[in-house]
Amino acid sequence: MCRNIKPLFNFDPPATDEEIEAAALQFVRKISGFTKPSRVNEEAFQTAIADVASAARQLLNSLETSAEPRNREIERERARERNEKRFGTGKPEVTG
Repeated sequence: MCRNIKPLFNFDPPATDEEIEAAALQFVRKISGFTKPSRVNEEAFQTAIADVASAARQLLNSLETSAEPRNREIERERARERNEKRFGTGKPEVTG
């Protein structure tokens, strides 16, 4: 799965249209292999984004859970910590 697509279910407040469309864009880019399609493929690309976003909205609206809604700030911090653990701080070590 594309690493740029983030979970959108069970947040308070719920996922925005912008978040859903961004995920749809990343999904269509991944499966098509295009970052930006040619003019001849632009309409199909945009239609696919709209269709995926619509399906995602329908899915998110129909899912149910008994879990407490997640907090975006806490999830963002957890992701930062995972990235730091995986990739390091990005700061070179200073020696002598």
